[in-house]
Amino acid sequence: VQLQASGGGEVQAGGSLRLSCTASERSRSTSTMSWFRQVPGKEREFVAAFRWSGGSTFYADSVKGRFTISRDYAKETVYLQMNSLKPEDTAVYYCAYSPRRIINSAISLQTLYDYWGQGTQVTVSS
Repeated sequence: VQLQASGGGEVQAGGSLRLSCTASERSRSTSTMSWFRQVPGKEREFVAAFRWSGGSTFYADSVKGRFTISRDYAKETVYLQMNSLKPEDTAVYYCAYSPRRIINSAISLQTLYDYWGQGTQVTVSS
């Protein structure tokens, strides 16, 4: 499975961006897709996840209420709508995919995701 991430860019604080991640193959009904982000010199961190079964969503505390993850079933695409962006949201954002249903307590574990997109830069200026 190849993942194509897009939608990054530069925006002022308070602005919005929408990231997209499209899979090259039809996904399994048990799949999980997530977004992670990384700042140079820091570890990559979990941002949000969408689990196919039941359409469950999960968010890091730092983005709750500002970011929304959703899925277009027909397009095999997961979106990350980012509103009220802050300078601390500046990072390279990566989408990640697992064909398995990842349980709630493990949803942020990067090692459970088999496929990763190439990353897209998001820069938020103050």
